[in-house]
Amino acid sequence: MFEPVFRRESLLDILAFVEGRLAAGAAALGFCVLDPDLGRGRYAGELVEHGGELHVHRPWRVWVDLAERLGLRLLTPRVAAGGLIELRFERLDPRNRWDAAGAARADGERYGAGSSYARISKLEDPGFVIDLAEAIGRARLGPCPRVLDLGVNTGDELVVLGRELPGLALVGIDHSASAIAVARARFPGHQLIAADLAALPTLGLGAFDLVISLNTLQSPGIDDREVLRQVVQHHLAPGGAVILGLPNSRYVDGELAYGARMKNFRQPELGLLIKDVAFYRKYLQQHGRQVFVTGKHYVLVTGVAGRAEADDGP
Repeated sequence: MFEPVFRRESLLDILAFVEGRLAAGAAALGFCVLDPDLGRGRYAGELVEHGGELHVHRPWRVWVDLAERLGLRLLTPRVAAGGLIELRFERLDPRNRWDAAGAARADGERYGAGSSYARISKLEDPGFVIDLAEAIGRARLGPCPRVLDLGVNTGDELVVLGRELPGLALVGIDHSASAIAVARARFPGHQLIAADLAALPTLGLGAFDLVISLNTLQSPGIDDREVLRQVVQHHLAPGGAVILGLPNSRYVDGELAYGARMKNFRQPELGLLIKDVAFYRKYLQQHGRQVFVTGKHYVLVTGVAGRAEADDGP
């Protein structure tokens, strides 16, 4: 069984132990705590008596959050004696990132079908699929809506769109020719175009019931303000809706970590994210949309038909 065993020590004591081991260069570490199942229904910090001893209860979420905030991978726990479990952690390799140097294909397609980015499936993130489905539901679209997807890549979000909007007619745009080729094979029958978003005014696409763009407008080289203006003023039907997704996470060594990061910041710094969300929200409200901001790892700004509050108007 791992030592130490933490029973009534505070989380600050545990944090000091973990950070001390990491500062000493440990690549992995472990300790024992009370099985969280034995304190079901209690809040973190409440005492639980087990086997004649008092233990501080901490739900499983505490250990998941601790690992994430310290750049660790939480491994599958092992059952120990006396109602305890062994928690095991290992350092994440910060160099093992999809967007590390050399992650792009030889042809320069950073987000192409053969890039490291293509290894990521947003469909395996419960928050992404649940929040996106709810945002689509808020749009209150009729049958067979016309949908424009800006930055469709290989089409993960089309799976959710297809489930929520059966019969949709979709136009998808992405600058990556290899990603569009994959999307065409996955979703035959939709119009999928390889083009830069800067070319949107020249494509003659018309108006749509829903315009969606997920984790694309913040990409290098894209003028997100101009794209939003084009969408609202030229491609949005009078009763149409907009869903804009902003990344609030990063992938490191196979793990998804919460929070936008700035260089040399150890913890999330959300200033730029909040600035963009505030702009999108205000702009959509000024154009007669009621706006909802939802999500966690992917923040969704959803603008639906309906006048916003008077003090937020144009």
